[in-house]
Amino acid sequence: MRTFRMVVTCCVALALLVACVQAPERSKIASNSALRVHGVDWRELAAEPEQKRLAESFGNIPIPRPALIAFGDQNCVLTSGAQLVLMSRDPKAIAAARYFADTLRRTSSFDLHVVLADALPTSNAIVFALDPKTEVSEPEGYVVDSGPGLIEVRARTPAGLFYGGITLWQLLTPNGATPVGYAKSVQIPALHIEDRPRFAWRGLMLDSARHVQPVSFIETLLDQMALHKLNMFQWHLSDDQGWRLAIARYPELTKIGAWRKPVGPDIALANADGKYGGWYTPEQIREVVRYAAARYITVVPEIEMPGHAQAAIASYPQFGVTGTRPPVSNDWGVNTWLYDIDDGTFAFLQDVLDETMALFPSPYLHIGGDEAVKDQWQASKKIQREMHALGIADEDALQSWFIARIGKYLSAHGRKLVGWDEILQGGVPADAIVMSWQGEQGAVKAASLGHDTVMSPSPAMYFDHLQSDLPDEPTGRPDVVSLKDVYDFDAIPKQLDAQQAAHVLGAQANLWSEYLTTPARVAHAAFPRSDALAEALWSPAGARDWPSFLARMPAQLARYRMLGIDFADDAFAVKIDATADGAGKAKVALSNQARFGTIRYTLDGSTPDASSTAYAASFAVPMPAIVRANVFVDGEALAAPRQRALDAVSLLRLDSDRLRMCSNALPLRLENGGAEAGIRYNIDILDPCWIYPKLDLATVDRIDVRVGTVPNNFALWHDASKIVMRTPRTPAGELEIHADTCDGPLLASLPMAGVAPGTPATLRATLKPRSGTHDICLFFTGRSPTFLRATEWVSPVLR
Repeated sequence: MRTFRMVVTCCVALALLVACVQAPERSKIASNSALRVHGVDWRELAAEPEQKRLAESFGNIPIPRPALIAFGDQNCVLTSGAQLVLMSRDPKAIAAARYFADTLRRTSSFDLHVVLADALPTSNAIVFALDPKTEVSEPEGYVVDSGPGLIEVRARTPAGLFYGGITLWQLLTPNGATPVGYAKSVQIPALHIEDRPRFAWRGLMLDSARHVQPVSFIETLLDQMALHKLNMFQWHLSDDQGWRLAIARYPELTKIGAWRKPVGPDIALANADGKYGGWYTPEQIREVVRYAAARYITVVPEIEMPGHAQAAIASYPQFGVTGTRPPVSNDWGVNTWLYDIDDGTFAFLQDVLDETMALFPSPYLHIGGDEAVKDQWQASKKIQREMHALGIADEDALQSWFIARIGKYLSAHGRKLVGWDEILQGGVPADAIVMSWQGEQGAVKAASLGHDTVMSPSPAMYFDHLQSDLPDEPTGRPDVVSLKDVYDFDAIPKQLDAQQAAHVLGAQANLWSEYLTTPARVAHAAFPRSDALAEALWSPAGARDWPSFLARMPAQLARYRMLGIDFADDAFAVKIDATADGAGKAKVALSNQARFGTIRYTLDGSTPDASSTAYAASFAVPMPAIVRANVFVDGEALAAPRQRALDAVSLLRLDSDRLRMCSNALPLRLENGGAEAGIRYNIDILDPCWIYPKLDLATVDRIDVRVGTVPNNFALWHDASKIVMRTPRTPAGELEIHADTCDGPLLASLPMAGVAPGTPATLRATLKPRSGTHDICLFFTGRSPTFLRATEWVSPVLR
């Protein structure tokens, strides 16, 4: 078997000899590169068994994994004073190299001296070169070569150089990090990388309509997108709950439409007028677009129509169906306000689009098109007459006509319409791009009809879902979308043949912000799941490998820490389960979601470290006790330590995230503000009802229940008919506790009179003696239009 060193030595000698003889006929870069190794079949070399061992020993292969990587058996060492040599005068190529140098400086303290040169250095340098003969021809593709004392990044375009720089930055971090001052050296193995993206659309969507994020945070998010090789930023700027884009011709859109009455946690964010909201000025928009473009990210604005229009109609009611003015909505869900279909409304929308297109040079403009419930169109005699005059058979066809008219306008201005998969109802413009969110079927239908499509299916691509079932998870949708769920996502539906699959441009994850109320929560939802997203969209399908991905995550988490990113550690954090084990002991089981690393724990209250006891199997511990645990790889902690206090009371107490929901029809993890700030409740908003499983009532004297409230701010549309209503016995309602089923024997009925909404309270239900083990059902009777009663925890007290 040939060794990499022998191949490099022989081929470099031959390449230099040929370069000396034929230099006048070859480009300057091609004739001078000491790292250019000709005649090597890199794919064959990369497939050799020895390469897997070298890759595993390195452990710092970039995320997303390159299409091809081959290792040598030497290290490339760069020392203090190393140069970053730019072999191009192209301003964008120079910017790409400097972005790399700046990022490396911030995260490793390794400072490169940036110089422009026409000749390659011989050692202690990194070279960035535009080369029209680079082996990888794709516009975003690149090559990285490293040898003793020299690294070269080559590409045919500045975009390729930019992405090559991102890869090299990862290769050089975090092993070059020093706490103080500058690193004396950094090193990577001798290697050859050829890389290109699998998909052209590698996206992330941020919802700024429900909650407004500062421009500084959006720029931080764009930086992170770039470092993940994500290139499409969809910016959700209008919805029922807010209009965020200043339109000069229609100032009421931001004067009225950008503000709503706050509810729950938003109350703490209200302005001096008691309203919540805000908007982005044209100058701020231009800054975000410029910032994104410098990182090869396209900003795709989203202006919703014909539905999700309540904030706009609140500003200009003449463009709605009814002509009346609704409030800007503070309800989450499906609102029913639609735009009118007359010429005046289209003139308004075209004016809005004109100003939007002037701010956003993107070839794409997203018009929403989702959840446009047709109730107002159906109820309007005027709309029905206009439909008849147009020869339109039904409201789905009317939406198609509406979208087609907007699409024609955009096309005339050189833009492509993008819409959620509901735009397929009744047909869409020929060049429309369909973004499939309701599973895969929208993409399958679009591709089969010849439309380009972007995969964005719920739940895998909905990052407002929680990442784990850990008790410290923030608010969101509690059905978990884990790091591995995202990693396993394939953007090509299996139903598509090769010709249809060519219409899949890529995929996009969505950061819907109903429950992502702060920038920190957005970052927690986005990272590290964006690493899994990046590898699913950039790397070849055959290169994806979950164990390899996990092995690369410790280095990535270290980079997050260097950059100050509020990432989620849920995939690696230790979950502490415990059950009673008799004789005053608890049986403890430790695990983490990724099943990765070594779990270590302490029982004396101290913080676990790399020398703490390694977990091997469940164990018994005398109570009371405090178990603290964390997971380690190569002596480094991957997460924050978790702890659990164990005693007889805490073992019996179940928080709402460990109670079973009675129906799980529309579950959410919610919080309130004020006195309940920081308390999170798992609740089914259609049926607020919980099950405490398998309780031995013969041993129970009473049941303590901690209760609170969450805002009842949900526009449920037709789901409102699914609300479970339980008749109260008294005006304020009760907490009822039943045995076996929710219709089973009544164990207790606790009046809620005197329990003020917004203030947590502990209720106590004394039980009569009853034999046997039973499921316990708890629910509240009655239902307020403004708040929902919720259960924080249930704690049986033994006799």
